[in-house]
Amino acid sequence: MIEIKTNRRVEIIDITERVREIVEKNDIEDGIAVIYTRHTTTAIIINENERGLIDDITTILEKLIPTQAGYLHDRIDDNADSHLRSILLGNSVVIPITNGKLDLGTWQRILFVELDGPRSRKVVVKVVPC
Repeated sequence: MIEIKTNRRVEIIDITERVREIVEKNDIEDGIAVIYTRHTTTAIIINENERGLIDDITTILEKLIPTQAGYLHDRIDDNADSHLRSILLGNSVVIPITNGKLDLGTWQRILFVELDGPRSRKVVVKVVPC
């Protein structure tokens, strides 16, 4: 389990090293790592952790699903945009483990996406041998 404390409403946090530590502690030569967020207003994605791209991701999410656009769910929690954005991004990723290490590409990073912060969040990491 990875615990994350977010600081902004929309925030992207690189959790690659924390996942890598969990994988290495499990001492599995070949398998998969499942990274899953338990929250309906967060997401897990794999992409490059480059400042311009991170800003582009938050900008395009706002353009695609604007805040306070008259969503019905806003009558309850005023966070419908966060739920809708998480649907687009997804709540989990699966990464192969090869020779005891995450089999990520050169620039690939595991990114936790907060869409309704700031909050305390938990990410589940399961390592499965194959």
